[in-house]
Amino acid sequence: MSKPRKPKGRPISGWLILDKPVDFGSTEAVSKIKWLFNAQKAGHAGTLDPLASGMLPIALGDATKTVPYVMDGRKIYEFTVTWGEERSTDDLEGEVTERSDARPTEEAIRALLPAYTGVIQQVPPQFSAIKIAGERAYDLAREGEAVEIPSREVEIFRITLLKVETDKAHFEVECGKGTYVRSLARDFGRELGCFGHISSLRRSFVAPFAEETMVPLATLTALESIEDRDERIAALDAFLIDTGEALSNLPQIAITEDQAHRLRMGNPILLRGRNAPVAEPDAVATAGGKLIAIGEIGEGEFRPRRVFN
Repeated sequence: MSKPRKPKGRPISGWLILDKPVDFGSTEAVSKIKWLFNAQKAGHAGTLDPLASGMLPIALGDATKTVPYVMDGRKIYEFTVTWGEERSTDDLEGEVTERSDARPTEEAIRALLPAYTGVIQQVPPQFSAIKIAGERAYDLAREGEAVEIPSREVEIFRITLLKVETDKAHFEVECGKGTYVRSLARDFGRELGCFGHISSLRRSFVAPFAEETMVPLATLTALESIEDRDERIAALDAFLIDTGEALSNLPQIAITEDQAHRLRMGNPILLRGRNAPVAEPDAVATAGGKLIAIGEIGEGEFRPRRVFN
């Protein structure tokens, strides 16, 4: 019987909050970071289009288990809508499909925004990762097939109009999971009767990571010039954020090392004391400040769902 293959790379865990440059795909960025850090596993929390820049949280090792919790977090984008053209991709990459000489006034734009705040119905772009009959919408669109994508519910917490120019307007939006900013630009343009598309897009925040935690890709690639491997790895690792930071918004319970051992074996633990939480669908167990497990609290027990090394 052959031995299981040993994973390549270091068993390192943590979050790297990348400031992704324009014209660099999210998958390409993850591959680059995985290679730089010589990590066994890597993944990202929320795709950024190649034409978009900004915050791309990348999970290494055990941190990949916390990706869904980051993807569910609030996000903030700064974006520019250029008026007069609608495009097939709803951004600069696509072909022009509609044109107009009309331009909206600042008053008309401001009057529009309340209708796009709160829980709204939104149709994703034709070029998106939405699955239609098992296939990605962007694959069907590239083959020239026009597909009807059903609308879905998204939440917009606020939209701020930052600046108005003759042919464009600049906005900031804070939104929930699954929101397409490209769809906002398309819908703004249609409702204002002038058409529009995204001409710049930058993500500045993905909860719970602050903007100041972002690291430019150029800063990381510059460390490749360090010849001493240990020194280079130490310099890279200094940019990592602890895995548990991704779960800072969840209820936290402190446990003993004996309880931590039980959780690592996949067993539930009893929670005692008058201050013990009664019921939580998602909670985090820590021992000595270290992340042990994510699980559910119910009937006086903490039941682990994901356990960390």
